[in-house]
Amino acid sequence: MLSDVLIIAGSVLAAVAFLLLVTRASEAHFRKESNDFTGAVVAVIGTTYAVILAFMLSGVWNLFQQAQVNEEQEANDVINVFRIGAQLPDADRIAMQGLARDYVERALNVEWPAFERGEIPPDGISIIRNMWNVAGQAEAHSRSDEAVVSQLMTEISKLTGHRRTRITHAKESLPPILWLVLIAGGVITVAAACLFGVANFRFHLLQVLVLSFLLSLVLVAIADIDQPYRGAVKVDPEGFRYAQQTIAAESTR
Repeated sequence: MLSDVLIIAGSVLAAVAFLLLVTRASEAHFRKESNDFTGAVVAVIGTTYAVILAFMLSGVWNLFQQAQVNEEQEANDVINVFRIGAQLPDADRIAMQGLARDYVERALNVEWPAFERGEIPPDGISIIRNMWNVAGQAEAHSRSDEAVVSQLMTEISKLTGHRRTRITHAKESLPPILWLVLIAGGVITVAAACLFGVANFRFHLLQVLVLSFLLSLVLVAIADIDQPYRGAVKVDPEGFRYAQQTIAAESTR
């Protein structure tokens, strides 16, 4: 959060410094003569950049929402695995429910802290691999439980897919070329606004301050939302906390 504030403050100060530089280099009444041309150029630049910002912000927000939904679905899959595992023979039941419990604990205590540090924890798939092994053994032990095992394998398959999606979301981010477009577009837009000839310097200063603050705020928002598992805005493991509570409550019955 502090880094976001510093970025916004630095961007606003840079815009003010450029405005002061332009004002020193050329007086307002000289620049006012070209206001019609400058206004037309700024209108094209501003419209183009506004469309780019809207698409980028909408895209990263949609990805963030997908990450939230995926986290809830993955947590529900773990609960289903735990509950279906209760119908297996004793040895397989203990093993499957223990793996479901370990999966939730690892997600909360290992994977989420690693995501917040920008890391991908290794060997996270081993628990799911063990789930598949236990389900295969349960199918071999008792043909009468084929329906239970089939349902269990379906839930493990869904869990595997949602976990893979979560890891993909943790790795994904906007490519450098798009960040170049966003930053360059913001710099050009603010710089173009500084070139207007305005008789009242305070009014011009206020315009540049508001514009630079708004653009830097949007860019910071895109940067935070673009990384759904870290930063000021991030996916909270609420679904896994609920799964942990559910498993603990049902284990005592």
